[in-house]
Amino acid sequence: MPPSAAAGAEDSKALVRKMLREVLVGREDPEGFFAICVSALGHQETRTQFMSLIQPLSTASSSLHSILTSIYKEYFSKTEDKELEHTLALSLLEMKDYHLSTPRQEPGDRLNQRSSSQLAVVSRPPQTPQETELQKSTCVDKFNKETPGTSQTVCVSRLSGSFSKQNTIEEGGHMMDGGDLNQSEKLKRSKNRRQRRKGANQQIVGLPCSPLAPPPVLLWFRRDLRLCDNPALMGSLEVGAPVIPVFIWSPEEEEGPGITVAMGGACKYWLHQALSCFCSSLERIGSHLVILKANGEGNKVGSSLRTLKDLIKETGARTVLANAVYEPWLKERDDAVVSALQKDGVKFRMFHSYCLRDPYSVSTEGVGLRGIGSVSHFMSCCKQNPGSALGVPLDPPASLPTPAHWPQDVSLDALGLASMPHRKDGTTIDWAANIRKSWDFSEGGAHARQETFLHDGVYRYEKESGRADAPNTSCLSPYLHFGQLSPRWLLWDAKGACCRPPKFQRKLAWRDLAYWQLTLFPDLPWESLRPPYKALRWNSDRGHLKAWQRGRTGYPLVDAAMRQLWLTGWMNNYMRHVVASFLIAYLHMPWQEGYRWFQDTLVDADVAIDAMMWQNGGMCGLDHWNFVMHPVNAAMTCDPYGNYVRKWCPELAALPDELIHKPWKCPASMLRRAGVVFGQTYPERIVTDLDERRSQSLQDVALVRKVFGQYVDKRSGCDLVPLPPRLVSEALGLSHRDGDVVTEGKQFLLPVITRMEFKHQLQDPDADAASNPYNAVLKGYVSRKRDETIAFLNERDFTASVMHEGTQRKERLERDYRRMEGLTRPPASRGRARRTSTAKDRFSIVPAVAVTSLR
Repeated sequence: MPPSAAAGAEDSKALVRKMLREVLVGREDPEGFFAICVSALGHQETRTQFMSLIQPLSTASSSLHSILTSIYKEYFSKTEDKELEHTLALSLLEMKDYHLSTPRQEPGDRLNQRSSSQLAVVSRPPQTPQETELQKSTCVDKFNKETPGTSQTVCVSRLSGSFSKQNTIEEGGHMMDGGDLNQSEKLKRSKNRRQRRKGANQQIVGLPCSPLAPPPVLLWFRRDLRLCDNPALMGSLEVGAPVIPVFIWSPEEEEGPGITVAMGGACKYWLHQALSCFCSSLERIGSHLVILKANGEGNKVGSSLRTLKDLIKETGARTVLANAVYEPWLKERDDAVVSALQKDGVKFRMFHSYCLRDPYSVSTEGVGLRGIGSVSHFMSCCKQNPGSALGVPLDPPASLPTPAHWPQDVSLDALGLASMPHRKDGTTIDWAANIRKSWDFSEGGAHARQETFLHDGVYRYEKESGRADAPNTSCLSPYLHFGQLSPRWLLWDAKGACCRPPKFQRKLAWRDLAYWQLTLFPDLPWESLRPPYKALRWNSDRGHLKAWQRGRTGYPLVDAAMRQLWLTGWMNNYMRHVVASFLIAYLHMPWQEGYRWFQDTLVDADVAIDAMMWQNGGMCGLDHWNFVMHPVNAAMTCDPYGNYVRKWCPELAALPDELIHKPWKCPASMLRRAGVVFGQTYPERIVTDLDERRSQSLQDVALVRKVFGQYVDKRSGCDLVPLPPRLVSEALGLSHRDGDVVTEGKQFLLPVITRMEFKHQLQDPDADAASNPYNAVLKGYVSRKRDETIAFLNERDFTASVMHEGTQRKERLERDYRRMEGLTRPPASRGRARRTSTAKDRFSIVPAVAVTSLR
């Protein structure tokens, strides 16, 4: 073989390998790939080398390999007589079209032309019975290439469905246009060809279904409304079949068995807008989102399983793919769907992408149960028992294979997600107007907000994330909740940022911790985990609850946060702690009321995260908050200049910075000049003596802990929580499937993290909060001065306290060891313990040697 021919053969094989990758990712269908092979390699080379070229697919995608093998066998099983007959028929049809389309010539000229060059035509017009053979003997315009040693070049435009015929003549190694075509016609055809190729490169649309295409794949979207880093989406392309994206709305299944308020009003509105944006994203790559509402028989609630079965019957799909959701009641639903579909012979594949770690795979083996509920314990469990590798984020696909016929669906408005109430006069109450102004609901908006945060706000996040008057937080929580942004993508970009904030990355671990707790305690959203706290005497004044919900408590910081929540559907994490502390510690309202209101008004309302936060804030979760936010003094940390209050409580905008968070202390003349009239322009305080309310809360906790003494550890003073069967099995060294053997008639109690002031209050239940040395109320910054000197002194005091604790622990261990071994007591340490010169609290007591080393 000449060197040029050998080089051409290698180029053809390289083209085939390149197209093989396109087939694997779903950008090319199997029939088109086989047609390209025939065009690039030729008939004989394809017969001998095609099976070896597709051999890598046998391990990467066995289904795709079998499809290509069947196409190969079917094509080369034809006899030579049928091929000759087919070729002659095509030639006659082509010549007929050729005579009709070319200018008339003299007979002698045509005879001379045919004698000087041989015209080889193997293309054919569409609408012939041999359509399948045509697809196997044609090539795409985009990959049109002359095979060495032949003169066959047939071009087909797959995207438009029409075929273009081009007659070529080979003479002296050069290709010339056949026929007597004038120069303008040549230029016109070349221009059209370039435009077609340019359009194919710029916009890739969905690939139409061919007669030999396998049954379609149902891609079930739930909370993964994105194209980027979507494992189920990329898995559907690996099947090598048309993909039907589908979304099924079933509010009864989302709600679960208890009062979870899984989809409140703000969440439904966000979901409506997110689905609308996602439909547009799919249409840009040539696909379509099939929206369905779960149906049921008679008076039964809508069932996703029944809807999927009807859709499978209509489309003939044999494979369903989805990304997992982790709420226990939704997992039970998914398990039932998988089991039922597999019995019907339908394959179901589930992928994990909603959390960084599958919460059902987290184990406490090798770590123990001490400290459970804290993020540190959870991260230790993940490190000790690592799951599958996190992997690299996946790029979005350029196109999706489309089915021949789309199934029947309903309009997005038919789901009723964004329905608005009406007044008596018939006008609409558009309560979501400010939410629309505040958010971009698309996947592109999620990535834009992420980029903005990683290039600006992330540098202030570590120390200033609690500021409510500055955009120092990411505001990515609603995008994470609805799956418009994957946590893996976010973590990957955060690690790649110039400033790698460990505090921000730790927030993703908190998110996974919440879902792990929900899998352990399915009743987390409505049932207190600590039994004694179910008997707390809660306030039944609905007026206090209504004032808190509407932002009319009389405390500007709390009111500003609750008004921001109602208008925009969001507030930062620090402000959520402030309003939760006020509702529970000062208004004595049950935590379930705050949880339900958050679920109804937050656009990022998440059952697992909100339930864990409100349980901890309500003193009955696995991890007690070791702090209580003061509604006035906490403003020195989050809103030192009052800008946040001025934005959301404009009636107080004229008050000075020093008094804007406590307007009841303003002189009457100042209030008159500012236009503030209590009870008219701004509400009166619903509670006045905060210290008394706080003391009453502590006394109520001490009372129930004393009454339910069986749930309090006598030695450590910690609360005892009944363990779920899964944790008991891990503690006893049993596998998860053997968990039922330890649950019958037995209850295992575990000491959990308990606030120090509760332990101390148990000794004197009637004492007030001020006399408790472990008072958890945060007073905020004593001064508004924020400079490096104060930060350095605070860090030094903290370091000294840690060193002192470490020294005490070491001395205690050495003393216990000497006592066990019968040795003499260790010599007393030199120096006298004293305070640091800048200490501001009673706990900064360090050895003298440590103080000297710090100076």
